[in-house]
Amino acid sequence: MRICGIKLTHDGAIALIEDGRLVFCIEQEKRDNNPRYQTIDNLDAVVTALAEYGLNACDVDQFVIDGWDGEDESQFEVLSGVVALTLKGAPYVERHGEGVLDCLDGSGLLLDDRIFPYKSYPHVTGHVASAYCTSHFATAGQPAFCLVWDGCIFPRLYYVDGRGARFLECLFPVIGQAYAAAGHYFGPYKRASRGGWDLGVAGKLMAYIALGSVDEDIVAVFQELYEERFAANTEPARRYRADINSADTTLAAVHDFFDASVLRLGEKPPEDVLASFHLFLERLLVREMTIALKRHPFPGQQNLCIAGGCGLNIKWNSALRGSGLFDSVWVPPFPNDSGSAIGAACSAMVAQQGFVPLEWSVYSGPVLRSGHVPPGWKATPCSMPELASILAGNKPVIFLSGRAELGPRALGGRSILAGATSPEMKDVLNEVKLREHFRPVAPICLEDRAPEIFSPGTPDPYMLFDHDTRMEWQDKIPAVVHLDGSARLQTISRGSQHKVAELLVEYEKLTGIPLLCNTSANYHGRGFFPDAAAACEWGRVEHIWCDGQLFKKTQLTERSPDDATFTVR
Repeated sequence: MRICGIKLTHDGAIALIEDGRLVFCIEQEKRDNNPRYQTIDNLDAVVTALAEYGLNACDVDQFVIDGWDGEDESQFEVLSGVVALTLKGAPYVERHGEGVLDCLDGSGLLLDDRIFPYKSYPHVTGHVASAYCTSHFATAGQPAFCLVWDGCIFPRLYYVDGRGARFLECLFPVIGQAYAAAGHYFGPYKRASRGGWDLGVAGKLMAYIALGSVDEDIVAVFQELYEERFAANTEPARRYRADINSADTTLAAVHDFFDASVLRLGEKPPEDVLASFHLFLERLLVREMTIALKRHPFPGQQNLCIAGGCGLNIKWNSALRGSGLFDSVWVPPFPNDSGSAIGAACSAMVAQQGFVPLEWSVYSGPVLRSGHVPPGWKATPCSMPELASILAGNKPVIFLSGRAELGPRALGGRSILAGATSPEMKDVLNEVKLREHFRPVAPICLEDRAPEIFSPGTPDPYMLFDHDTRMEWQDKIPAVVHLDGSARLQTISRGSQHKVAELLVEYEKLTGIPLLCNTSANYHGRGFFPDAAAACEWGRVEHIWCDGQLFKKTQLTERSPDDATFTVR
């Protein structure tokens, strides 16, 4: 049984599941150096993705389109070749508590000059299905709660067990976009025009707040405004909650909330305001989750899956894991919409078979392409010990290996790696990536040594929880220690078959340090490099390792003033 999931809107992607195994997930931003959050505007992308695996549309048993905005149904305007189509889809959320797996039956999906039927499930259904089916809870046949919190919805709590999935309640009336919206009013991303849905600022704010300190007086102001405008029995709050099906209306209310915040807090240091707002939401999340669990007691293991864009907030994930409310917490590497094509396909699988486990690997993205390497570069074979020696010499390396990672974070398949022992290396990497000075650089560490260096240092293969760097190691690996002493750790097993594990072992032999700096290899604002040629054309790092070959600059270059091109000197 082959099921093809399609996400047409932002973070567009195509995923294929065959007999319960994920064959591939192609995120459009990871093709051809496309912009982040790339949509699918032409269905030819589906035909192309299938063809790369020797398939055509007739080989697929079921197509599934991820649902989107709309109270009863969604609508998509797309092309198939040069033919314009209008396709219908399921709404963003289910229509009633037991309707998580209700679907819309669609027709008119034109692929390679043939028309196919398709199904469409609510967008949040895909989040629930992808989070649970990729978890160890599914493998063990255990039930789990599932928290889904996207930018345009309140945090929604579901429960998955042998009977299926059902919606329990919204935890509190704050949309996820509130976190990003705060950055439009305070701090370095403050701007005069505050409309629209900002997909890129939330992660930057999570880094920026390390510059500040929590002020309980500021937290109290946010609590007061929250009650007045969102949660209490006031006229603004009642009006806000009555309009929750209108994303634009709820976003406007969020901006009104921050307009009022500026009047109260405008003289406070912005880093303190944002740090305090972060903690306000974190406390609210844990408190309301605690109350909800008392309202919905279930026997057995108390497990939690986290999905939706807010699932990328490592500090909130860690707060829920550290709350003592759950026996185990799982966040997939694609909790945001980058996993929605997988979620769409999982929804159809679940509708047929129940909430069974999905066989999958995080390295299921596009394969490395072969491409013409530009003049000024030379390729030679390079072993792992040789590459480890280059890194030990304090030189960053673009590391491209195998298939790309799923989700937004580089996990050793499309990474820039560097030694972490120099305090200047973080600044070097941030300059190379055109990033702000306060942005952290993540460590990738051998799993068995992580507890020695980080607290808790538990296995974290997808960079989805917060860890503190132990004091005795902070001076040894300063490049991966954030301003508040934390680290967005990725662990990898010493016995992993992935080449980055082999490299870490060789680097450890040379230096005694079992970790490296790890940041994504990409053009600014674009998806991962699809091949070594793109990394060479970028030119900002002079060593590129790609599946056994080391590409090295043979001529010095300098950047042109606009950083867009390079000239030989």
